[in-house]
Amino acid sequence: MGGPKPLSGMQKQVLSLYRGFLRAARSKSPEDRRQIESIVSAEFRRHSKLVDRKNFLYIEYLLRRGHKQLDQLKSPDTLKLSSLSLRNLKRP
Repeated sequence: MGGPKPLSGMQKQVLSLYRGFLRAARSKSPEDRRQIESIVSAEFRRHSKLVDRKNFLYIEYLLRRGHKQLDQLKSPDTLKLSSLSLRNLKRP
């Protein structure tokens, strides 16, 4: 009757990235903040359903790409976040 399983290192990285996006959104205007939060939430949900949890190489790639996008979002020059559909690209 143990509690929930502890999170893996990779799960912690994904949650940290998600929280980073939400924190970065706070520095934008209220309208942009809502848009950023909506896009980030949708993208994380979409990938959670599409990506096999054991495909570590692809998850690491998504984490690296996410960190680059987060760094761009943190820039004061960046006002909005756009959603890019990559559905036609094949995943490894």
